[in-house]
Amino acid sequence: MSFTPFDWIDDEARRRADAGLLRRLRPREAESELLDLASNDYLGLTRHPDVTGSAARAARRWGGGATGSRLVTGSTALHAELEDELAEFCGFEAALVFSSGYAANLAALTALTGRGSLIVSDAGNHASIVDGCRLSRAETAVVPHADPESVRKTLRVHRGRALAVTDSVFSVDGDAAPLAVLAEVCRTENAALLVDDAHGLGVLGEGGRGALAAAGLAGTDGVVATLTLSKSLGSQGGAVLGPARVIDHLVNAARTFIFDTGLAPAAVGAALGALRLLRREPARAARARTVATALYEGLTDAGLTAVRPDAAVVSVRAPSADAAVGWAADCRTAGMAVGCFRPPSVPDGISRLRLTARADLTDEQIARAVGIVRRTAPAS
Repeated sequence: MSFTPFDWIDDEARRRADAGLLRRLRPREAESELLDLASNDYLGLTRHPDVTGSAARAARRWGGGATGSRLVTGSTALHAELEDELAEFCGFEAALVFSSGYAANLAALTALTGRGSLIVSDAGNHASIVDGCRLSRAETAVVPHADPESVRKTLRVHRGRALAVTDSVFSVDGDAAPLAVLAEVCRTENAALLVDDAHGLGVLGEGGRGALAAAGLAGTDGVVATLTLSKSLGSQGGAVLGPARVIDHLVNAARTFIFDTGLAPAAVGAALGALRLLRREPARAARARTVATALYEGLTDAGLTAVRPDAAVVSVRAPSADAAVGWAADCRTAGMAVGCFRPPSVPDGISRLRLTARADLTDEQIARAVGIVRRTAPAS
C-alpha cells in the first residue's frame, strides 16, 4: 500500500465529521433575503452609502492596494487621518492601523512582552490573543474567566515586566470583562493592561467610543487597546491605541506591522466614513444595545437558555455540537442567518447559536428573529 505525505489529513477530516465539527465554506451572494443575525455589522454600516462611497473615493484616489508595507510605500495620508481620528474618538494619545484586528493583537502582544516577561491571559480570550501569547516567547499564565483576583495573585509572584490581556466583550457569550477592577489590579502590581475592544467599539461608551471609554480608562497610562475596523465600522483592518511612545515602539518592533502590506485604501476610507457617521449619529450605539436586550428577553421568555448581553452579542445554548449545526441550518431554512459556535472555537466546550444585534433592525425584525429561533429549537 502506498502513502502520500498528506494521508493524515483524511484521518483528521473523518474525526471531525464523526464529532460533528466539520466546517465548510458557504459563499454568499451580494444580495440575500435572509435576515442577518450572523455578521458582526453591529451598526448596520457596511452597506451604508456614506461608507461605501468613502471606500470608492479612496480606491479611486489612492488605488486598489496600499502597494507595500507601511514603512515603505504603504502609509498614505489617509492612513494617518484614520489613525488621528480613531485616537481622538476613543480617547487615546495615538493609534496605529494594521491589516486586521488579528494582526493588531499579534503586534501588541509580541512587541510589548518577550522572554522574561509575563502575560496573564483570560481563559475566554479570542484566538488572536492566544496566538499572540504563543508567539511572544513570554511566560503565559491562563487564569479563570473574568477573575481579577486570579490576575492579582498571578502578577504578584512575578518579578519583571508583566502584562494582563483580556477581551473587553467576549465574543462567545457577549459578557463584558471587569475592566475597572482589572486596571486597578494592574496598577497596584505595576503591570500593563491590554484590552481587545473589538466588540466594544461602536456599541459601548458614550456614542460608541468603546468599553475603555465607558470604564473611564481611555488614555490612562499603562493601558493599551486593540480593536477591529470590521465590526461596528463595517470595514476591514485593525488598530492599536495607546500612549504615543507605545505606538512609536510598535512601528519599530511589531513584525505584523513592519513586514505586512498596509491596509488597502478602500478599507481605510470605509472605516473613516463609518467613524464620521457614528459621530453624527451616536444613538446607533445605544440602539444596538437595545436590540440585544430585546433579543435576549424574547429568547429567555420563550424558555431558551441565553446569556444576558453586555454589548451586541447574544448567545443561546445548544444541547450538542450536532444540535447547534442543525439548529442553525433550520434557522437558515426559515429565513435567518445565525452564527454557530462549536468546539474548538469555544473554550468551555459548550455549543451555541450566536446572534448579533444590529442597530438597524426594526422591532418587527427582532420579533421575527425570536420567533424563528424559538420554532426551530432542538429538544434538550
